[in-house]
Formats: sequence, C-alpha cells, structure tokens
Amino acid sequence: MEDNSLFENNEEQASHNELSSITHVSGMFKNWFIDYASYVILERAVPAIEDGLKPVQRRILHSMWELEDGRYNKVANLIGNTMKYHPHGDASIGDALVAVGQKDLLIDCQGNWGNIMTGDSAAAPRYIEARLSKFGLEVLYNPKTTNWGVSYDGRNKEPITLPVKFPLLLAHGVEGIAVGLACKILPHNFIELIDASIQILKGKKAMIYPDFPTGGIADFAEYKDGLRGGKIKIRARVKELNPKTLIITEIPFGTTTSSLIDSILAANEKGKIKVKKVEDNTAETVEILIHLQPGISPDKTIDALYAFTNCELSISPNACIIEDKKPKFIGVSEILKVNTHNTLALLKSELEIEKHELEEKWHFASLEKIFIKEEMYIDFKKYGDKETLFTYLYERFAPFKKKLIRAIQDEDLNRLTQIPMIRITRFDSIKVEAYMKELDEKIAQVKHHLENLVEYAVDYFKNLKKKYGAGKERKTETKQLETIIATEVIMANEKLYVNREEGFAGKSLKKDEFVCDCSDLDDIIAFTKDGKMKVFKVADKVFIGKDIVHIAIFKKGDERTTYNMIYTDGPKGITFMKRFNVTGITREKEYDLTKGTPNSTVHWFTINPNGEAEKVQIILKPVSGLRKFEIDVNFADLQVKGRSSLGNIVTKYAIKKVVLTHKGTSTLGAEDYWFDDVTHRLNRDERGTYLGKFAGDDKILTITSKGFYRLYTYDVLNHFDDDIIMIEKYFPKQVLSCIYFDG
Repeated sequence: MEDNSLFENNEEQASHNELSSITHVSGMFKNWFIDYASYVILERAVPAIEDGLKPVQRRILHSMWELEDGRYNKVANLIGNTMKYHPHGDASIGDALVAVGQKDLLIDCQGNWGNIMTGDSAAAPRYIEARLSKFGLEVLYNPKTTNWGVSYDGRNKEPITLPVKFPLLLAHGVEGIAVGLACKILPHNFIELIDASIQILKGKKAMIYPDFPTGGIADFAEYKDGLRGGKIKIRARVKELNPKTLIITEIPFGTTTSSLIDSILAANEKGKIKVKKVEDNTAETVEILIHLQPGISPDKTIDALYAFTNCELSISPNACIIEDKKPKFIGVSEILKVNTHNTLALLKSELEIEKHELEEKWHFASLEKIFIKEEMYIDFKKYGDKETLFTYLYERFAPFKKKLIRAIQDEDLNRLTQIPMIRITRFDSIKVEAYMKELDEKIAQVKHHLENLVEYAVDYFKNLKKKYGAGKERKTETKQLETIIATEVIMANEKLYVNREEGFAGKSLKKDEFVCDCSDLDDIIAFTKDGKMKVFKVADKVFIGKDIVHIAIFKKGDERTTYNMIYTDGPKGITFMKRFNVTGITREKEYDLTKGTPNSTVHWFTINPNGEAEKVQIILKPVSGLRKFEIDVNFADLQVKGRSSLGNIVTKYAIKKVVLTHKGTSTLGAEDYWFDDVTHRLNRDERGTYLGKFAGDDKILTITSKGFYRLYTYDVLNHFDDDIIMIEKYFPKQVLSCIYFDG
C-alpha cells in the first residue's frame, strides 16, 4: 500500500510540473509576441509623424549626411556605412535607399536606378551613386535641433527623428505592413503641399488629394481624407490614336507597363476584349500601343480595358503614423496640420538658437573691446592664480555691467585670458564697432522674425516653392469617373445555341440552332409556348422548358423593349392579348405570363426593341353559330403594362392561327440625351447639358479648341475629346460661324 501511495504522489507531482511548464511557455510566447509586434510596428513598418520616415529611411539619410562632401558616393559605401545604425542587413537598406531615390526629392541619383514605369530594377549597388539633393540638405538637417539617441550597439549616436521642415510624409507617401496593422499613405504634390501649408499657417482650411508619379486620372470622391474605409478610383490615360489603334500614355499608380500589358493579354485570352497586338514603346515616358481587330469599336474597347484590366484600379488608403511611440490613425489633413506646426516650431527653435549665438558673439566682442581698451591685461603678472585674477577682472568690469546684455561668467573671463598678444596689439576699435553694429542688425532681424513667426514661415515655404518647385507640377488629373457596367462593354466571346423542342439552351449545344454571340457575363431571357419566362446566366447547358418561342440576351432595366403576346388561358379558356416590358427579375426563377392555368398556349409573340406595335389577324376555328371567323387586332391600341398583367380579352372561341397583316412601327418617341460636362459622357439620366431627342441616324457635332470638328453617334459608350468647346445635336443645314487665330 505504501509503494502504491508513493507512485500516485510522484504521478501527481509530474502532472503538476508539466502543467506549470505549459503555463510558463504560453506566458513567454504571449510576452514575446507582443514585444515582436510592437517592435515591427514602431521600428520597421510605420513612419513617425515628426519626420515622416521609417527607421531604415532615417538611418540612410543620416548616414548620407554623415558622409556628405558634395560628391557622389557609391551606393555600396552608403549601405555599408548605414549598417552601423541599422541591424537588418544590406538588402533591406539597399531596397529602401533605391525606393527613396526613385521619389526624386531628397537624393540626387547617378546611374541606373530602375524605372517605376516599367518596373525595371536598379543596377547593383556597386554601380550606382548618390548624394543628398540641395532640397534634402536644406529641409532635413540641423544638428542643433535634432533629438539624438544611441544606435543599436551603443557605439554611435543617431537621430530619434530628423528635424524635417516640410510635410515629407505626404510628399513621399509610405506603405508598410506590420503585425496586425497596415499603413498606406499616398504621395501628394510638392507644390500643393506647400500651398496648403501656407493656408494652414494663415488659419484657413486646406484640402489636398494625392498626386501620383505615374500620372493617370483619379476620382477622389470617396477619398475620406486618406482614412480607413476610403477609396480612390484611378485610371490609365487611354486615347484613340486612330480607328484601329489605342495609345496608353499614363498608367495607374501601383502598376507597371509590364503588369498592365499582362492584364490586357489575359483579358484578351479570356475573350473579354479583342486585341490584335500590344506594343510597349516606353522609354522616358509611357507609350503602349494597342492594335485592335477589324470591326472593333475603339470606344467600347477603352471601356472594356477599364472594366477588365489594370487600366483601372481601386486604391484603399490607410493613414497610420507613430505618435508618442503609439500607432495612430489620422487623416492626411491632420497630418499636414501637424507637419506644418512642427515646421513652425523648428523654425522658431532655429531662430532662438541663432539669436542666442548672435548675442553671445556680441557679448564677447563687447567684453573684448572693454578688456583691451581698459588695458586690463597689464596687471596679470600681479596675480599668481586663477581665482585672484578672476576677482580682479570682476572688479574691473563692474562699472561696465549696464553696457552688457548678460552677466559675466567665469567662462567669459577664461576666454579673455586666452587672447594672444598679437591680437591685442592689432586691435582696431573701429572694426569692432562695425562688427558689433552688424551683429546688432542681425539680432534685430532675428527678433523681428520671432515676433512675426507666421509670416517668416510663410516666406520660408514660398522660398522652397520658388527654389525647388520647377518641374513638380501636378501629374494626376482629378476627375469624376463614371461607373462602367462590365456586361455592356465585354466582348462577345461565346456562342449561344438552343434546342427549342427539348427546351435546352447553352454554349455546348453546337449541333443545335445558333442564337447569337454572347459573353460569360450575360444573362439570357427565354419564353416558352406555355407562357413561361425565365432568365438565367450563360452556361454550357440549361433546361428552360419545352417549345421555346424566343431566346435572347437580357438587358436589365430596359424600358424600351416591348413584348407583344396573344395567349389562351388553359385548353378551353379565354384568349387574351397584352403588351409588357421586362425590367427586373430574379435569376433562375420561372415566371408565368399567363394566369398560370396548366396547358395554356401562346399563339403570337414578338419582341420589339423600340416598342413597335404590329397589326395581326386572328383566325378562329369553325364553330356552329359563329358568323365572323376573323378578328383584326392592332397592338397600338393596348397600353404597355407589367409582365404579370392578364391583358385584354380577345375572344372566348378557339383560335386556329394568327397572321401578320401590318408590320409594326415604333410607338416610342425619340430618346432624350444629356452630356455630362464632368465625365464627358452621354447619359439619359438628366445629368449635364441637354442635347435633344435622338432617333435613327441622328448625330452629335463637336468642335474642339484646336479647330477640329467630329460627328458622333448617340451611343452612351462614346468617348469625347477633352478639349471640346461646343457639343450639340447635328443639323446638316445649320450654318456655323467661328473666329480663329491662324497660328
């Protein structure tokens, strides 16, 4: 019994030890993970709001300043020097250095630094060189206002943040992924940032939007100040070079010409667009030529490029920064405000330091003047130690206290005793007076700047714009972009077939009746002999119902297409006639166009794209007592109603057949069209300038500022020139007059 008890106690102790170990390990894992996550957020992925730099960028720029001598340095040397500050290896430093250099703001690059347009990488670090730009030297550095810390190994000191006197974070933009946290601040325009900073200094609100180095066209309607949940729609600049060729001259931010062409070729392979050939002639500027297949509309292809390729992208910003050693989500307008006030504080600090230094120079010059003029140095031999000598000097300077700007200190006296005799013998009181007067003027100027600090900061920003703003104009066009419906612009890449008797339709029934070309995104509408209707997605094979009377591509929201129908309710029921539209439906649901009585029969069914109303004659089966066997029907006498309406009664007798007596004409008038001045597109939603009613072969006339005119159809997919000065409905007999300058 004793042995068993001992065994049980040992087992319990082992179990307890094992549980303690598990608890200890899980606790360590939790603490280590939090430490790791904090390190990645604070020291790697997210920029500080003070200077807008990640630690690796800050260390690179500090290292470049440390080596700065006006000449280019090999990037390999810069990387090597930075490694004493950054503990993560040469590859991360090299990549970060190239990324900063490609922004063309802080670093003056020499050699092949890659191409952000094509995605080509930079040459090896041993082949390329760099030095700080003049702008970088002016706005990034001032050891006197820099907060210094110790490097990771304790051997060197490095800046905690650089004293950046410019909204660098917004100019550069930044992207980083940390543990459970992401940051994406988009780049903004240099000139616009300066103008906005001046507005903030003047107490006004400033709104800024991103500007991308790749250009393009962007819609910032949902930007939401760069906060989480915002969105930017950005497009490549695609134009019609000629009816058979499109040209891309600017690409969306975040893409390259290579990735863009790959997306175009992929869409072409899937049949969503039809392209003959793509050429990349990009050098200093983007030039991608897209050659179209014969008969393909350039306007529709442009929209298809936006819908199915990287020619249009959606970018989601996420403005996150480090402030007080904590990640914080704030809008770009708030970031700009903080940066502007930080610049103001740095300028004030620099002025105060300059004022102090000038006053110190004035103070010592005044002491030196009195010291030499009063010949205080003559009696030095009477005093054998520093204490008695300083006591003597304090007594001699006592009558002159009111002429000084501060009290005399031992350090001042120590400097006076170090003046060499040759300087005393060559002392020129006139030059000293002139020097002190010059210092007085400088001190007065600095005091004036401090008293009018905002005006001084405004002038500072204006000077930056004047010195460095050339060539930094906005590249991205801000524009409201229309939404492109993919089903309207996708190319017909499939063929639809139908077996009417058995009731099947789809892409795979190649031995059966061909219906039309279609696309993978299309919906198909079908009607059967028993009065059923169904809408379904294009597929290989779908069962609809036996005896299909009509099948076609379905256009959602189409209020012009009208269906004319005559049907008998059940085998011996009443015959009705109706006109209806089909605008909205639930896909794959079967709808009854009759009363729903089993074995109902459709005798007449037509599809009319412009609401045409034909005349027909209904021939009845012979019945005793029936005097009239023909009934003339004019569908124009019926109102167009919903698909669920029963319709008007035609007859209670059995029908033999229905024959057409007169082809239908449209019962709908011409359609109204408007031109949206913002998106430069046509619409029927009453947005923009009213152009008039259009039908048949009507055309639209446009005249551009360069003196060209062009006739367009009224297709809503048309793309119009950006520089049109007149757009209106075209009347062949109308006379136009113009005044032009023959350049």
